[in-house]
Amino acid sequence: MSTHRIRRQVVEELYEETLLLADEARAAFDLRGREPGESEADTTRIALSIEGLRTTTRLMNLLAWLLNQRAFFAGELSEAQVKRCGALAQDRASDPVQMAQLELGTRALIRESERLYARAGRLDWWLQRDEAEGQARALQGRLASAFGGG
Repeated sequence: MSTHRIRRQVVEELYEETLLLADEARAAFDLRGREPGESEADTTRIALSIEGLRTTTRLMNLLAWLLNQRAFFAGELSEAQVKRCGALAQDRASDPVQMAQLELGTRALIRESERLYARAGRLDWWLQRDEAEGQARALQGRLASAFGGG
């Protein structure tokens, strides 16, 4: 199986997982029409808002990056255009103080978003490393040609 095909498969799997998780996050963090329960303190609602914003931002950044990768595979973006779109942005981890105030299911959803983002980050690092190695090999080839070694 070629590297290109493996990369495409990983991107597709991440995309599907991220879409499903984004839908779960939307439902989990939607405070509209939701009256605070007797046991739900203002600090809990604030924690839910803060971590909800972090999580949805994380997922939207991930979806944007994955959509660029998919567009490249579909021939809609060139390699240069994908490179110009940039690397996956650095993730902002959840705040342990805020997380402690959330329900276990909500915490699990947030952790899953961080896990997916980390997987994409490893793929992005690998892609950038391959690109840098290719550039280094090209430079070595030009140097060898210029100095009669190739």
